[in-house]
Amino acid sequence: MHPPRPRTAAAAGSLTRAVVVALLAAFGLCGAATAPAAAADGEVSWTVATAPGDFGSDRPNYSYTLDPGGRIEDGLVVANHGTTPLRLSVYAADAFTTEQGRLDLRGQEAKPAAVGAWVHPDRSDVTVQPGESAEVPFTVALPGDAAPGEYMGGIVTSPAPSGAPDDGRRLGIRIRLRVGGELKPSLSVEDLRVRYSGTPNPLGTGEATVTYTVRNDGDSILSARQAVALSGPFGHWDARAGHIDDSPPLLPGDTWKVSVPVRGVTPALRLTGTVTLVPLLTDAAGSVAPLAAVDGTAHAWILPWAPLLVLVVLCGLLVAALASRRRR
Repeated sequence: MHPPRPRTAAAAGSLTRAVVVALLAAFGLCGAATAPAAAADGEVSWTVATAPGDFGSDRPNYSYTLDPGGRIEDGLVVANHGTTPLRLSVYAADAFTTEQGRLDLRGQEAKPAAVGAWVHPDRSDVTVQPGESAEVPFTVALPGDAAPGEYMGGIVTSPAPSGAPDDGRRLGIRIRLRVGGELKPSLSVEDLRVRYSGTPNPLGTGEATVTYTVRNDGDSILSARQAVALSGPFGHWDARAGHIDDSPPLLPGDTWKVSVPVRGVTPALRLTGTVTLVPLLTDAAGSVAPLAAVDGTAHAWILPWAPLLVLVVLCGLLVAALASRRRR
């Protein structure tokens, strides 16, 4: 879906559409095609869109490839669909992945380190009259020592400070920036643990839970295709987890915690858990390329209490039988 063009007249239908877009727009890597803007909770009376220019029109977001030391110019269009003048702060921010797996932008108070520091709006605030729109130019300027890789951030609008508490309303458009140079995409498995739940059936199988953390320790935005398996000594009694959803897109340095149940696990004294990750690299055009798989392993010692209890009882009966025989 293409982002709306700025409108110069406000009407009830336009206001309704603007509010719906603001409330439903997901500021994430997945599903972002539904709208170009992102909103925090609460109604908004304005919309944002990319400015038409050398990079095209009706863009859902900003996407650039730039070498270290490079510089480009672009713009953001803000449209006021309300009935009163609107004064908004305009700033750039770095992105991060939330615990729910969605892309979000850091607040204005956070110190920027990448996109938030490299994107410079021409002005820090803008006032838009009712039913009108205004363009805010901005410049993307990379330092000469910018490291190669993929970066994500955004340019954000929010009500300008007026002495009232911050109500959390924000609208922004994401910026995906590829800094020229060799990419080194990489995922790793951390904090891998295996916990066995047991079974009351001495001859049956139980359930285990495998927990781990996926870390993006490369310089590219990656998702992870995941598989989990458990096995006993010498690779016997193999048990595999069912389908596991791919991780959300992770920015470089981000982590994603996973907990996976595995059923049909034989209590074989020593279990080996193996997690296999296939990194998925998505380019700016939306093409997905699977990369070489990486593995992580961990071991857990299992005490099969039910079989041990049966063995103890049998040994006790044998000792009692021998003692009774000697007395006779």
